[in-house]
Amino acid sequence: MEFGPCGGVRPDGQCEMRPGACAFDGVVAWSGHQHAARPARAPLVLTDFSCTPFDRQDVAATAAVLAPGCDAVLVGEHQNKPDFPPTLMGSLLLDAGVTPWITLSCRDRNRVVLEQELRGLRSINVETVLCVTGDGRGYDVRPDVTQTFDLDGPRLVSLAASTGVVAAVPETPTAPPVAARPARLVEKQRAGASLAVLNHVPRPEMVADFVTAARAAGLAIPVIAAVAVFTDSVSAAVLQGLPGLELDQAMTERVLGAPDPVSAGIEAAVAEACALLSIEGVEGVNVSGLASASGGRIGAEIKAEVGRRIRGEGAPMTRAADDAERSDEEKGRR
Repeated sequence: MEFGPCGGVRPDGQCEMRPGACAFDGVVAWSGHQHAARPARAPLVLTDFSCTPFDRQDVAATAAVLAPGCDAVLVGEHQNKPDFPPTLMGSLLLDAGVTPWITLSCRDRNRVVLEQELRGLRSINVETVLCVTGDGRGYDVRPDVTQTFDLDGPRLVSLAASTGVVAAVPETPTAPPVAARPARLVEKQRAGASLAVLNHVPRPEMVADFVTAARAAGLAIPVIAAVAVFTDSVSAAVLQGLPGLELDQAMTERVLGAPDPVSAGIEAAVAEACALLSIEGVEGVNVSGLASASGGRIGAEIKAEVGRRIRGEGAPMTRAADDAERSDEEKGRR
């Protein structure tokens, strides 16, 4: 990695890949070609997509469940769960009637193969790619397989922008160096990013502070904030187990201790989404997480319900207008 630090720096400043502190003292400024960000509109609801690996039927079935509750699906690329190649996955999801955001990581592909995938995705009309450096593979996961990391996230962004793809990027507001994270997102914008997806934070006001600081530093691209969806201890642990990601502990305890954790988890996610969408500069939410330990289809149904309720609530301005209209009607009746 040249343009660090990555988003996985642990709270104590330690590297997630090896013993010792993060190798970067601060944010490395982008020094490559500066691409103008392509005009891009953030989806109101971007939902994590997860299905049985290498199963075409499950891709279609899961997409059918999610479609009514989202504007696009975000396909991850996990170090311990390989799946269909990105271009094929993009094609399958388009055929299933959903708009895919495909994640490309630098862990398993050199720059030639990454360019092939970018041009392949562009050719089938997948417009948006989430460009990430990628998690390192666990030492107990395919130890016979090497890891490439020919590029890092910002350099992949630049490559994506050069092919005409809309490049989206992640950022982790709570990862050290916390004060420099807004500036790092601006550096990714200079590399060619057109959209930003933030990782989970414990409280919405932390997103508000981050976005305010990023805008002051020159950020102009749309921001999507993450909404945590969990309904049991396993799905909560998945979100809490990744470096840089944090959940509101009080909310977590309320959901897991509720008589009906599924209903409580859905309500908590919708409330978090509404709070995030009320923040100036946040244009969409990422309905994120495993959602349930009961299987991918159940998790998809829960995330779809969260998405439907978010879309039903409407944007903050719409809710305010509806409230005002009801107030006027009540005045008329009085």
